[in-house]
Amino acid sequence: MKRIVCIAVLATVVGSLMILVTLIKGNRLEAKGITLQARFEVTEASILQLQAALESGQVTSKELVELYRDRIAAYDQAGPRLNAIRHLNHKAQEVARQRDHERRKGKASGPLFGIPIIVKDNINTGNQPTTAGSVALEGSVPTSDAFLVQKLQDAGAIILAKANLTEFANFLTNGMPNGYSSLGDFVFNPYDPRPDPTQADGRPVLDPGGSSSGPGAAAAASFAAATIGTETSGSILSPSNQNSLVGIKPTVGLASRTGIIPIASSQDTAGPMARTVTDAAIVLGAITAADPDDPATQVPGRTVYTDYTQFLDAGALKGARIGIAFGRGPLGDNQYYYYSLSTAQRAIIDAAVNQMKALGADVFFVEIQTAAALAGFNSSVLEYEFKRDLNAYLSLLPAKSRVHSLAEVVAFNSAYWNQYRFRFGQTIAQASAAIDLNAARSQYLSDRATDLKLSRDEIDRVMAANNLDALLFGSNFGAAIGAKAGYPSVIVPAGYLSTNHAPFGVTFLGQAWSEPRLLALAYAYEQATQLRQPPPSTPPLP
Repeated sequence: MKRIVCIAVLATVVGSLMILVTLIKGNRLEAKGITLQARFEVTEASILQLQAALESGQVTSKELVELYRDRIAAYDQAGPRLNAIRHLNHKAQEVARQRDHERRKGKASGPLFGIPIIVKDNINTGNQPTTAGSVALEGSVPTSDAFLVQKLQDAGAIILAKANLTEFANFLTNGMPNGYSSLGDFVFNPYDPRPDPTQADGRPVLDPGGSSSGPGAAAAASFAAATIGTETSGSILSPSNQNSLVGIKPTVGLASRTGIIPIASSQDTAGPMARTVTDAAIVLGAITAADPDDPATQVPGRTVYTDYTQFLDAGALKGARIGIAFGRGPLGDNQYYYYSLSTAQRAIIDAAVNQMKALGADVFFVEIQTAAALAGFNSSVLEYEFKRDLNAYLSLLPAKSRVHSLAEVVAFNSAYWNQYRFRFGQTIAQASAAIDLNAARSQYLSDRATDLKLSRDEIDRVMAANNLDALLFGSNFGAAIGAKAGYPSVIVPAGYLSTNHAPFGVTFLGQAWSEPRLLALAYAYEQATQLRQPPPSTPPLP
């Protein structure tokens, strides 16, 4: 009995010591009176709040890395099991310590200095695998960082982790759910992280959006200050909509694509995903430098800034002219482009329009006359460029890599075939691999010209005819026309559906290099509405 009592007392003492150690580790002890302050809370913290805490000494960059990793441990592979993270950067703490040392020496500069960022796992990092979610690229470590990653590091950011995605940015096969990859399995949406009980394959009940599903879920769950996604047609806007985020799909050529696993260079771009317009604007400014290896970043007339926060104006909607895009498409003339809207979706768009009008904007319907033709046109551009551009990327991988061409990816998948991992097939990859690039070039060039006529030319016509500042779409419904045009879009949270409380946003789309105006409009709407709510499945840790 005495032994039991002694063990109990010892356990109590050890437990108390552990609690005290935890408090000391997670908090600051004041010199006078040993006053315990609450540990810094990263959940929903903005980049400016993080920077202020770093400057004041309330927290260090090393502690930020630990705090975000705590959230990843609690909510990504445990708890709701979001499965948003593919790979943690084992050097993140080392980099954070270096940032802290530089800060103590007075060398900290810029809003991203010492701030943890997560990038999509199709963006090269020289010290971590870059896989695009493919088993064929499992463990593939490129020889250097992507140009974009280097720019983030030049700004002082810490690459915390790589995020899961829809395999090959959703250009592997038809019918594959958003967020699935053979290497990473399903990403779950933090706004409802349950598997769908009506589906046998384990897919989420609430779509996480694609293909930047991992960056979307990670940003929403506060696994980092912000994330970087990539888009060819909707892959930043879609997960931003689904995860109640601000997403910026930049003008093609504003940010470098060097070192990013491609789909199609005519449409590919990377861009920030964040919880506020300000955070997204800060990250955008860090990645806009011209890249000598990416010709699209060196085109005449390219207008770039290193600080997009200078354009954020809470009064920007006053006097703005915004066109609600509609078109007579295959689903009928429903006055919101050519998507069939639910009553709940229409209610959110109507409320957003009314809010913009109340803030002084002139908001009215404009017709996209090419909507039906664009929706019905079977362009060969993406399949052609996928083979051409992916072959170019894979050819630069180290000799020890498993694959060095699209044909080898298809062959590897076929040889490896596993009904569980490859349950959705690889039909798009097979079709692209079969293309004779020389023989198909003439058709490709013709289709590219048609894409531009139906998208870029029509956007230019509508905006000029109506003297518009931006086109307005619900959700990511205008992604295709903007993507083919190579034009920028900014999506901002607009509410939650009354049917299932799923997030829903509105998108501002403009002409090339109009990011400053689009960000101003999005910021004005965000500041007036403040509609974003954090996901209930990932609250602050106790």
